Amino acid sequence: MREALGNAGQVEAYRAADGRLVGLYVPATFTDYTSFPPFVDTPEEQAHLAQAYKVVSPQRERETKAHLTADELPLQIVVLNRDAGAYVRPHYHVNDRPAASPTRHQILVCQHGRVRVALYTTEGDRLGRVVLRPGDLVLLCEGHSLEFLEPRTKVIEIKMGPFPGSDAADKVDLDVDRGPLGETV
Repeated sequence: MREALGNAGQVEAYRAADGRLVGLYVPATFTDYTSFPPFVDTPEEQAHLAQAYKVVSPQRERETKAHLTADELPLQIVVLNRDAGAYVRPHYHVNDRPAASPTRHQILVCQHGRVRVALYTTEGDRLGRVVLRPGDLVLLCEGHSLEFLEPRTKVIEIKMGPFPGSDAADKVDLDVDRGPLGETV
């Protein structure tokens, strides 16, 4: 099932029949920051913002920073569109608990060309497909296939680790007998 998220519907969530997230598509043209505001509601959060960031105001932070993923996902997607002079002080991110997920999630970012990504549940149900163009990204939580549509298409993949040592150990092939467009082969 495809679900448009945010006021502008620019983010697309693909969900299995039981509601679990299978993929999240974010186009390069994303601008709906205010639908996915960061946490700057309490005085403590605003004080932290003032200490850790150089931004004009908490309101401007809501207009330039979008938290697109649920807190419980083992990968987080945040889109930033900062003003000139904005600054984030040096930091790192503490992992305060082990990630709990039956699959290793990954993000694909298209840098050049076009690639078609089909989204599948782990049971092999195809939920849809998206075409990534330069600047687009997709979060993949379960099954997927890729079809490169133009010469020299360049895609960046960001995946949970660690790598298990071999390609065979890294993935489970879905026995869906479908080609890149979903046709039976």
